[in-house]
Amino acid sequence: MSGRIGISGRIAHAFIQSKLTPLIVIASLLLGLFAVVATPREEEPQIVVPMIDVTVSYPGASAKEVEERVTRPMEKLLWEIRGVEYVYSIVKPGFNLTIVRFYVGESMEESLVKLYNKLMSNYDRIPPGVSQPMVKARSIDDVPVLTLTLWSESPRISGYELRRVALELCTEIKKDRNVAEFTVIGGQRRQARVVLDPARLKAYGVSAFQIMDALGKSNYSLPSGTYPSQNREILVDTGGLLSSIDEVGRVVVNVHDGRPVYLKDVAVLEDGPEEPGNYVFMGVGPAGPRKGIPGSPAGHSEAVTIAVAKKKGANASVVAREALAKVDALRGRIIPSDVTVTVTRNYGETAKEKSDELLEHMLIATISVIILIALALGVREAAVVAVAVPVTLALTLLINYLYGYTLNRVTLFALIFSIGILVDDAIVVVENIHRHFKHHGAGVDQAVRAVDEVGNPTILATWTVIAALLPMAFVSGLMGPYMRPIPVGASAAMLFSLLVAFIVSPWMSYRILGKAGGTARHRPEKDLYPLYEKIVAPFLDSAKKRRLALAGVAGLLLIAMALVPLKLVTVKMLPFDNKSEMQVIIDMPEGSTLEKTAALAQEMGGFLKRVPEVTDYQLYVGTAAPFNFNGLVRHYFLRAGANVADIQVNLVSKDERREQSHDIAKRLRPGLKEIGDRYGARIKVAEIPPGPPVLSTLVAEVYGPDANRRIEIARQIRDIFEQTPGVVDVDWYVEADQKKLLFEANRTKAAESGVSIEALSQSMRIALSGAVAGLVHLEKEKEPVDIFLRMPLEDRATPSTLQSLNVPSRLGSQVPLAELVSVREGVGEKTIYHKNLKNVTYVIGDVAGSEESPVYAILKMKDAVRNLKLPEGYELKQYDAVQPWLEETYAMKWDGEWQITIEVFRDLGIAFAAVLVIIYILVVAWFRNFVTPLVIMAPIPLTLVGILPGHWIFGAFFTATSMIGFIALSGIIVRNSILLVDFAEQQRREGEGLRHALLTAGAVRFRPIVLTAAAVVAGSFVMLFDPIFQGLAIAMMFGAVAATGLTLVVIPLLYYEFFRNQESADMNQHPRRS
Repeated sequence: MSGRIGISGRIAHAFIQSKLTPLIVIASLLLGLFAVVATPREEEPQIVVPMIDVTVSYPGASAKEVEERVTRPMEKLLWEIRGVEYVYSIVKPGFNLTIVRFYVGESMEESLVKLYNKLMSNYDRIPPGVSQPMVKARSIDDVPVLTLTLWSESPRISGYELRRVALELCTEIKKDRNVAEFTVIGGQRRQARVVLDPARLKAYGVSAFQIMDALGKSNYSLPSGTYPSQNREILVDTGGLLSSIDEVGRVVVNVHDGRPVYLKDVAVLEDGPEEPGNYVFMGVGPAGPRKGIPGSPAGHSEAVTIAVAKKKGANASVVAREALAKVDALRGRIIPSDVTVTVTRNYGETAKEKSDELLEHMLIATISVIILIALALGVREAAVVAVAVPVTLALTLLINYLYGYTLNRVTLFALIFSIGILVDDAIVVVENIHRHFKHHGAGVDQAVRAVDEVGNPTILATWTVIAALLPMAFVSGLMGPYMRPIPVGASAAMLFSLLVAFIVSPWMSYRILGKAGGTARHRPEKDLYPLYEKIVAPFLDSAKKRRLALAGVAGLLLIAMALVPLKLVTVKMLPFDNKSEMQVIIDMPEGSTLEKTAALAQEMGGFLKRVPEVTDYQLYVGTAAPFNFNGLVRHYFLRAGANVADIQVNLVSKDERREQSHDIAKRLRPGLKEIGDRYGARIKVAEIPPGPPVLSTLVAEVYGPDANRRIEIARQIRDIFEQTPGVVDVDWYVEADQKKLLFEANRTKAAESGVSIEALSQSMRIALSGAVAGLVHLEKEKEPVDIFLRMPLEDRATPSTLQSLNVPSRLGSQVPLAELVSVREGVGEKTIYHKNLKNVTYVIGDVAGSEESPVYAILKMKDAVRNLKLPEGYELKQYDAVQPWLEETYAMKWDGEWQITIEVFRDLGIAFAAVLVIIYILVVAWFRNFVTPLVIMAPIPLTLVGILPGHWIFGAFFTATSMIGFIALSGIIVRNSILLVDFAEQQRREGEGLRHALLTAGAVRFRPIVLTAAAVVAGSFVMLFDPIFQGLAIAMMFGAVAATGLTLVVIPLLYYEFFRNQESADMNQHPRRS
């Protein structure tokens, strides 16, 4: 028998009575269970994109000089490194930050080695006065998975005490194996503050320089060596370290009139909290009690936040769970009873909840498909499929684990998505075995023949589906690794489903279906034949009706496609997700004080207290909130200064509110903006993006030769942003003018007075910014305790008091600053931005309103930008995917989500074209005919007849996941067409006429084809409730239903149209294959 059957029949024959088959089933299920337990869980897939910050300082240099001496030479070197995709630079006076971003998928370790090698081999080119580059690698593992906010309603507990508690707590949390690093945000460090008294300094003839020198030399100890004594070796240390504020005060800083001058004689010494440079406050919202947050919603409490990151590859759920268990264990010991610890971020918990929810959805989808098969084929047949599906899913989970994927929403949705298609192989095999047993009686030979009959077309159809999925794995950019688990996981599932269909399904069918025995009392396909003939035969018999029917189908397709240009179906890369957090980014005008920024933040906090869905929020004034992946790419963690603030807003879980987080953000934006406008602040409501993060949803990059003209053009583009309906959170990367005083030294007078320019500059820096003169050596402190010198606030608040500052002379006298400088008023320099070595000015915005896709906002703004009148006399050229080639003329590029949208749909379009070519080649290779594949592939565009109206009915965006569904459906629909045409040709080879062969094929294959579509619908139904994958679900469900119905009619009509006059020739062209 084995010589007369194909590979599928031989596989079935080998395993149908083997004792290994049940062991394979058990082993597969156990391996799948192991994979579920062992695979780390995350909410989103980890995107490996090496990003390295290179920081260089050049004290005293202007931004323009830093650009020419540091930025441009270093950028040119970094641009030479293989694998670099972008080089961004931020240039400020005396400072340069260059961000090097490598291509997605590049190894972080190799990228670091290449970058270090390039920099270190060029250290000899560093100009005098420029620091060596400081390199810091950034990756998704830097994003904190857990944040804990410590706060207290007790007035006696300030940020100073909270920070000390937080540091003790961090020491314990860090001892866990999988904790990478922690950051403490807020509170004041302990500091030995030396507040200099200008009058006493003058009276005793002491300068800040002398004090710095005295403290440095008094705070010194050195191991001197050893000496032998009485046959023992004695250690000798010499010197002494300052270990208390009293010892600091007793340091002799000068000798005046023959008497020692102690530091305490010329300064006020304080051991306690540093002068605040930032504030963190905790606010409780109306929904706070639902989260279990104690305390009154009134007012704001000073707070400190601990941010905990995990090691690479660690399970976020385990890291968070162990850290929280440790916090509970330390209550009452390290954590005082009147200090509350609130969990303000727990990505471990959200990852676990999401993966548990999706595993549950996967179970629901599997049960739904099994129930469907039970209703359509019978309970015994459903039992066979009930074994095949879990075995396939278990093996696919194992492959995901071995491939290094985590359990996240994308990998699990890939499995849920594949349930509807992986069940097809089992359905086709089981249904055919069932049919053969009914007709010819149960037996091993009948089961093997049944498998062999559908084996070859099933193999072809499975490879067709894989061919439809795999090209999507080659999508480039940040979306590539985000989407790759779908084609990889679903392709693996399809391969395993094919093997399970040939190994496990015949074994199960023989034991379960064989018990029914005998022959059928009726032939189910004959029940469908009259109905199918009644529907299709009139079209086969009349050329006019046939062509009208085909024209009608084409008309339906055109009507469906018209929904896109009519904007009844709108296009977006990914829809907004439903998260339980968001951030408010506040930028006050440059020059604003920390207290004014705090007043604005607290007023916004008062507004948030009235939002019913808010559980809690944290105000970060003068510093950055704990960042997420979005903040990592945007470098929000670098935000610092008196004029910046962040508000972290936490909402009740999505199960406890009616509105999506995006709708809540839209509701909050107008109220927050109104408050911000009163302070002249720029406000952005930053939601966690559903896909890869970008600088902003809408980004306009302005290029050109002159900085001032670029700013003028950027201002016009900013105005266009603000005037475009639906565009919100408009901002630009140009600072407001900030008043600047230049104390310009008179070099001649300074030289005559014996004062160096260095001494003059350093004296002013000590007075204004302060300086660290060493450490107080306290062994038990978790943070270094600085000895910090500074003038009192009242003596550094006005130019006149600053000018009265005394500067030490080499002659031993004190010279008033006013005698050596002239004060000139000016404006602070603007930050210079580069992208890929080109100067650029950014304008950014977001979208909210009726058309929430950047596609439509940019299309509107493109026309407005085109109408701009440049004095240079030419049109401002606009680019989409590439930067302007030269900077000789002014031009702009649209970036942000727009570029990713273009890249994703471009790559998916290329993938779809590749799919069509591969499918065509596969089908030509099988049918040995160039026309038959065209007939088989004709229903592919017909999926749009269901897909686009489905999106319109649900009011959903047509997204990248919708496109994935469309491409995957092409494989499923071609699979059904292959089963239909292959059976028809088999009938023709057995001597049936073309008309009868087509009608018989339609009747016999009707049930497995409809079951396939029904399985796709049942398997995809659970995905409808996820905002991101709703498009995929709609595409699969509506596309499968529409295309299946049309396939059963269109394929016979097209086939008949092409081959009715070539029946005899066609018979000769298709010899039977085995």
